[in-house]
Amino acid sequence: MKTTLLAIAALFTTFSLFAQTADKLNPGDDIPSMNQMLQNANGDYTRLTGAAKENGLIVMFSCNTCPFVVKNQPITKKVMEFAAAHKVGMIIINSNEAQRDGNDSYAAMQKYAKEQGYTIPYVMDMGSSLADLFGATHTPEVFLFNSKNKLVYKGAMNDNPGDPNGYKRMYIEDAINAMLAGKEADPKTTKSIGCGIKRNNPNPKG
Repeated sequence: MKTTLLAIAALFTTFSLFAQTADKLNPGDDIPSMNQMLQNANGDYTRLTGAAKENGLIVMFSCNTCPFVVKNQPITKKVMEFAAAHKVGMIIINSNEAQRDGNDSYAAMQKYAKEQGYTIPYVMDMGSSLADLFGATHTPEVFLFNSKNKLVYKGAMNDNPGDPNGYKRMYIEDAINAMLAGKEADPKTTKSIGCGIKRNNPNPKG
């Protein structure tokens, strides 16, 4: 009987850990505390919150080669401009650790950032540690934090990631407008659609 109870407890603990890691960051949560210096594609180093501006921060998980990232690049630029105009900072994170020796190497990131004319930090996430803290799963995927470092929106940039020319709603812009008006985003979360983040360990725990 004791053995059975221990087995049930172990199973419950495993399930609880899975539940926590499957969806780590939700609206209302604080931005993960991380003081690690992140290497920027421009050669500098920055901290995650170092990219924030007075009205908040957009954290975007992206990469160099995902077809969804590439075809949504004009949308990414649109979001960058919208955020800057509303005094919201933005940082783009490449967490594809499994491709660090290939298409998502630091050199490849430098080339891509230059080609796209990035004026915001495009940083390398060693070991996919930030992606794990955020519970990020896809590229592109965005997380919007307010001036108090609280998450107010996460998910897709718009309602049609598969066809950037056919969207009807820019979720991230709507969320910024609501945030600055002192209202809650609607929706607060959407499903991120794109390429899976290429972790060395595809099923992170802890």
